[in-house]
Amino acid sequence: MVSARTARRAAALSLGVLWWWAVLRLALEPGAGVFEGAVAVGGWGLSVLPVHCVPARRAAGALSAGRWRRALRGAEREPAPARPDGH
Repeated sequence: MVSARTARRAAALSLGVLWWWAVLRLALEPGAGVFEGAVAVGGWGLSVLPVHCVPARRAAGALSAGRWRRALRGAEREPAPARPDGH
């Protein structure tokens, strides 16, 4: 059985090979078309994406993990304990 880590690595490698194929075809083949351009631009766009992402626990206004799961189960949220400073 293939582990999730192995499957992710295989998918990343396959997509990387596809991207390089498209870029090299655009650079070297005069008859390259729209498909190769779309693959190359899409791969470049995905590579820029992580620059603009912030881990959820550090993002301003981020919701706690499992919030939707608790809401769907109908779990009552316990009131937060009073803080010593009165707020």
